[in-house]
Amino acid sequence: MAKKVLITGGAGFIGSNYAHYHFEKYPTDKIVVLDKLTYAGNLDNLSDLVGVEDRFKFVQGDISDKKFIEDLFDAEKFDLVVNFAAETHVDRSITEPSVFVMTNVVGTHNLLEAARDTAVARFHQISTDEVYGDLGIGSKDFFTEKTAIAPNCPYAASKASADLLVRSYFETFEMPVTITRCSNNYGPYQFPEKLIPYFFKLITEGKPVPVYGDGLNVRDWLYVIDHCRAIDTVICDGRIGDVYNVGGNNEKTNLEITKILLEFLGKSEDLITYVDDRKAHDRRYAIDSSKLQTELGWKPSVTFKEGIAKTFEWYQTHQDWVKKLEERIVERKHKVVSKEPLKASR
Repeated sequence: MAKKVLITGGAGFIGSNYAHYHFEKYPTDKIVVLDKLTYAGNLDNLSDLVGVEDRFKFVQGDISDKKFIEDLFDAEKFDLVVNFAAETHVDRSITEPSVFVMTNVVGTHNLLEAARDTAVARFHQISTDEVYGDLGIGSKDFFTEKTAIAPNCPYAASKASADLLVRSYFETFEMPVTITRCSNNYGPYQFPEKLIPYFFKLITEGKPVPVYGDGLNVRDWLYVIDHCRAIDTVICDGRIGDVYNVGGNNEKTNLEITKILLEFLGKSEDLITYVDDRKAHDRRYAIDSSKLQTELGWKPSVTFKEGIAKTFEWYQTHQDWVKKLEERIVERKHKVVSKEPLKASR
């Protein structure tokens, strides 16, 4: 049965990958992508979908604008909402936490209210393993769906708050919701300031690669298309009201990732430069996705070695996309600097 699907944050990294995935897998569905087009949103990510018959539509807007969201839901009558829309950059959450509260908490609440008022058949929330906090160095434990939420930075706290709101709408209003919490994603369309594409660029240019602290912070890495498959699986077969963890079974330290990329590109480890660690930098995240694998039959299909090769190939064959986005980054930084007030000389 054909559905009308809203993908919020669909011009971002994971959201745009999911938009492509859903568009190809469900040829009778109509898709509306909503994105604010902030620093991480890029309409070029959807250039091959924009204007495709009547199946795809892009709308620019802010989920924290309650009236805008109400009008959009009233006009479109969505069957499915997949909420990727979020501020996600941890460092930015430390300098501007209020922005994260508005988008990730207030924005999610607006979507939930609009979905409830228009009887949306399914609301799916995209979350993160960072809501669980820090397992710590030396720990052998893994985050399960029963792990207590204990976020350590404003970004993680705002996502945890959103998850609790989503859960409350299931418990209080019997709204048909599901939540997935994923580990670190990598792959096509990822913002160039993120670790893997950023390090690819620096290493390719023979520039020093900055590693936070001692480089022993551990993350689990998931190829983005495997994440899209997991989301689709949960939407189709997951239990209403449940949380499902999504992991790639690829635990690696930041230093290991750096060395893998250096080896992949045939460069010396002399390029590694250690820099001061960031605030509230959790030491280890590790996802147990056995519930998703056992109950719903999903499992990662791309090994880390295969994923790195696919990712590098994509960036090499999409240099126009990279250069255009880099120009936007430079322009944005210039605008920020130009807006700083003049200081009186002494």
